[in-house]
Amino acid sequence: MTQAPFTESYFPKYETGPLIESTLGDMMLRNAAEVPDRLALVEGIADPAARRRWTFAELAHDAQMLARALLEQFEPGDRIGLLAPETPEWVLFQQALSFAGLVNVPINPAYTAREVEFVLATSEAAGVIHADESRGKNLAAIVETVMDRLDHLHTAINVAEMGAMISGADPDRALPDLDPGDMLQIQYTSGTTGFPKGACLHHRGVINAAHFIVERADFPVGGIWLNTMPMFHVGGSIVSEIGVYSRQGTFILMPAFDPALFLQLIEEEGVQSSLIVPTMILALLNHPDFKTRDMSTFNSILSGAAAVPEALVKRAKAEFGVQFAIMYGQTESNGPFLETFTSDSDELQATTIGRPIPHVEVKVVDPVTHETLPVGAIGEWWVRGFNTMLGYYNKPEETAAALTPDGWLRTGDLGAMDAQGYFRITGRLKEMIIRGGMNLYPAEIENVIFEHEAVGQVAVIGLPDETWGETVCAVVQAKDIAAPPDCAALWSYCRTRLSPQKTPEHWIFVEQFPMTPTGKIQKNVLLEMCADGRLAPAAWSRPQRDSQIA
Repeated sequence: MTQAPFTESYFPKYETGPLIESTLGDMMLRNAAEVPDRLALVEGIADPAARRRWTFAELAHDAQMLARALLEQFEPGDRIGLLAPETPEWVLFQQALSFAGLVNVPINPAYTAREVEFVLATSEAAGVIHADESRGKNLAAIVETVMDRLDHLHTAINVAEMGAMISGADPDRALPDLDPGDMLQIQYTSGTTGFPKGACLHHRGVINAAHFIVERADFPVGGIWLNTMPMFHVGGSIVSEIGVYSRQGTFILMPAFDPALFLQLIEEEGVQSSLIVPTMILALLNHPDFKTRDMSTFNSILSGAAAVPEALVKRAKAEFGVQFAIMYGQTESNGPFLETFTSDSDELQATTIGRPIPHVEVKVVDPVTHETLPVGAIGEWWVRGFNTMLGYYNKPEETAAALTPDGWLRTGDLGAMDAQGYFRITGRLKEMIIRGGMNLYPAEIENVIFEHEAVGQVAVIGLPDETWGETVCAVVQAKDIAAPPDCAALWSYCRTRLSPQKTPEHWIFVEQFPMTPTGKIQKNVLLEMCADGRLAPAAWSRPQRDSQIA
């Protein structure tokens, strides 16, 4: 879209075409009718001969029959936990739940019994679909334990029963009529800033958000997409899977991220696109197979979920030889709502997270007064449109705090919008460091430190200080764990690129970060580790001339 330069930080809604007014089931039936023989789902395992495959016609048939079997035990509207690793069964049961009008409640298979119980209890789940195990964890035993504790949880289904359920279902059982605004799934927040809440997402929101994101990333109609994101997360089950199906494409599902298998599948399956986060991009670029595999079909990378440093963007574009797009969004917004264009300049790709997708409006407001700010000013991002969640399940107070009466979603994220309508993120409202009354934004500092040749990854946090209120602390993972860089050298490097108050006063070196399954560093955990003494800053002496940083 063309747009005169903005003067205030408000990007109005625009349209490139109508919204997709469809349920997930209706979209899959349309795909089955229009491209019945095209591959829809491929099991992305190492042995090509053992990979299971479904066409769109086969996937729609199996999902509908599975939905009919589920309706023998549940009523439309029931919440159903889905606790399983990344296998085709996950996709089939997800699709079946949508056809049946049941609400999918994805659960991280790495969760402990206590965490699984929390999700099933707070979502008031009537049932749980589970695998026997995931990466050595006994999921069946966890489900058995939780079943005894929750009265409303009356049925457990093992994914191994899928084939028998499909073959034994009554083909004449009617499936419910659903509306695009109906709840599709309850997605629990990732837990980077505190206790997770269940965001209620709807068909219209997830389908259109995913569609606009993969379309802008130049994923072609009928293309081939390789997924290595967790299916319990919006990156896997919404952006990747539903985005691919909105373009009638082929979805290849890896059981877990493995750089060697990822590169193998690109070569053997003709993969064109993928969503991969920064830690995955680095693992692929540094893998010995990177220079030997044929990746001529691979032409676009979509990234996000964590900050993508400028140096990594440029390296990925150059060495992969691909187009690149960066997205930003939230669980509460049914997925991403900001994204760069593959045609954007290297500078925009490296320093922004793009413009809003169609049919939404975004503004930057003062966190206290809620007034819209001038362009360039840092404030909280608010978004409004088809993509806002229905609310947090059974949490009216938290819902009221997140959704304004006139429909705006308060993201809690901080950033600025420039005169061309591009957004730059500076961090979470809760992560902002206030040092001596000055607001400091971790992302700006992290981008500088990341460019240092000895730094592999970095997270900037604020530590309590009696004099300043908070001081800046950089938690660093060195490229060479055995030989971390010198604190004074890092400090001097930052002082030539940052003002005194932004330069970290404390340095902590770690071998690994606490991470969410999608590659986000858990800064709340780092703060807890500092508070209870598990992490402590390295001892070093700052140059005397700068000892009184103001």
